Amino acid sequence: MKSFSLRTWSGLCVAALTFVSCSKEAKEARLQNHNEIAAVAAETDPDGAMLAKLLQQNGPQYEFFKVDGRQGGRIKTKQGSVYTISPNSLTTQSGGPVSGTVDIVIKEILKPSSMIFASRPTANNGGAQLTSYGEFFVRASQAGQDLKLRVDSAVAVQVPVAKRPGQDGVPLWGGDTSVIITTSGYNDVNQPVTIPVAASANQGVSWNPAPGFALFDGSTSTLNFRLDSLMTWRNCDALTNLPGPKTTVLGYFTNFYNPATQTSYGGEEPCMLFFKPSGVNTVVKLYNVILNAPVGRQGLLSYQNSVPIGQAGTFLAITALNGGFFAQKLPVNIPTPPGGQNYVSISFSLAPVTPAALVALIQSMDTP
Repeated sequence: MKSFSLRTWSGLCVAALTFVSCSKEAKEARLQNHNEIAAVAAETDPDGAMLAKLLQQNGPQYEFFKVDGRQGGRIKTKQGSVYTISPNSLTTQSGGPVSGTVDIVIKEILKPSSMIFASRPTANNGGAQLTSYGEFFVRASQAGQDLKLRVDSAVAVQVPVAKRPGQDGVPLWGGDTSVIITTSGYNDVNQPVTIPVAASANQGVSWNPAPGFALFDGSTSTLNFRLDSLMTWRNCDALTNLPGPKTTVLGYFTNFYNPATQTSYGGEEPCMLFFKPSGVNTVVKLYNVILNAPVGRQGLLSYQNSVPIGQAGTFLAITALNGGFFAQKLPVNIPTPPGGQNYVSISFSLAPVTPAALVALIQSMDTP
């Protein structure tokens, strides 16, 4: 993605493009083939599937719109973000022009609870914490066929977010909830083959630097950037760059631990552990399973040496077990490891919760 100036941005938002309203006619089922939700589940646990269903039902949803393929349009989402699709910027996969009605699908993730519901935490692939200004996905299709952007074109985006002191812009990152694994075997003529297969990543997202930059505009109180491709998640994030020593956190589920967590994949883990740092719009997911642990010390751990010592925040431990939900919300200050130990342990004592109470606990993680 090419960098851009605010002057360039102003030129893109032409007055001739009018807002279009959301259409309820488009069906979310039409998304089933795109790579955000297409994944291979190696093994499914019924409790994990139950938890995944609850999270999906209460998490951020797709929004559906229609624009004219030739004229483009301006779309305003429920969160107040504005997407500007320039005239003649959409093409067929073969590069042909597009006219007539085009279906636009948008999903936005802007706050910690949405990151938990969607299992899209904001840490890079080394475990470093990111301060999030939002995650964004756009799809355009016509008659069930995906469209793409014309070369050197882009979707201009304005997001109403508050600027942090001393920050004029933030980098863009790319990532998804699926990873590529390889499967080896034999083909129909008994020759050995190795093929790539998309599988859901339990850690949520491995964010990697993407081209481009997002810039704040004080006159509109928005963060402005350009999406140079469709069907691709983009995250506007700043590295927290917290100084001082870091440690590894082991989260012990002292009760109600579901051992199927170790073998469940496909985004349907029956045990989950999240950490919300105080004053930062981010969520860290501890997804590595503690192996060969005795009862009372089973659980999940962070990336090695990734959590700043002294950092204040709140943990949320969640379990689905035997058809029920269990959880604990625990505020902490990350302590210094005891002498001779290279980690700190946080013990959780979970209690039964109703589905509604679990949703409320997740929503409460939005507090600073």
